[in-house]
Amino acid sequence: MNIAITGANGHLGIRLIRCLNDNHTVKAIVRSDRAKQALLSEFPALDVVVVNYVEADELSAALSACEQVIHLVGIIKESKAATFYDAHENSCRSLATAAERSGVKRIVYLNIIGAAVQSKNACLQSRGQAEAILAASAVPVSILRIPMVLGEGDYASMALKKNSNANRAFTFRAGSLEQPIYAEDVVDAVSAIVARPTHGEWDLAGSESLSRRDLIQRAASLFNNHPKVISLPISLGLTLAFFLEFLSRPPVTRAMLGVLDHDDQVDVKPACDELGLTLTSLDETLKKVLT
Repeated sequence: MNIAITGANGHLGIRLIRCLNDNHTVKAIVRSDRAKQALLSEFPALDVVVVNYVEADELSAALSACEQVIHLVGIIKESKAATFYDAHENSCRSLATAAERSGVKRIVYLNIIGAAVQSKNACLQSRGQAEAILAASAVPVSILRIPMVLGEGDYASMALKKNSNANRAFTFRAGSLEQPIYAEDVVDAVSAIVARPTHGEWDLAGSESLSRRDLIQRAASLFNNHPKVISLPISLGLTLAFFLEFLSRPPVTRAMLGVLDHDDQVDVKPACDELGLTLTSLDETLKKVLT
């Protein structure tokens, strides 16, 4: 099968390339020459195409002969140079048009838990709009929504490791519920969706939902550490983010904090049963990504 992956240079994109490359013909779609060269350094024989995700004509050419496209493009931090509208709604609108023109049989969209048109959070609302655009398109779409992903070497895992090794771990709203999922479990889920003859939508997360405080302490136990977790009020973070948003590239935004503060408590049994998945336990996930 010919499969295209947009946003293929991210952590999940690279893992999907490794997984799908043996049994499928994979085309990686990225938005910069730098991303293309980075992929070719790891996969010299890979077909990598540089496109502007919001240009339907460019995407149409890139999707030529592709039967399915896995859409990984998305952001949780908006800036003047990268808006939620372009990253989500505009890219999905272009993808829907391009996929129909190119004869793509299915779009697999990786979204985030909490995405909804009616959400008051700008990122989650934009993600919900993007999902609605794809759902209304002429090309069938399968949607997988996930929360925090933990994988070897990714940002979330490094941030968790830093807190786990600290004497004092500062975090916003330590009681917030997290349900992190191992990156390879996400890859297995996407692979199962690609192989399915029918379409659908699923919410999937890790095997346990626990407070952010408990997650930090659980991770710290791998290093025989017992940090004092200090919970900061989310209002403090939102106030700080408000002023940081005046920068052209803010390190954190209010919408980003809202996404990270979302309480995740997902019943994973329906998705696991339907997709034939066995999730990696939280302890095993932490061991894999932190040690």
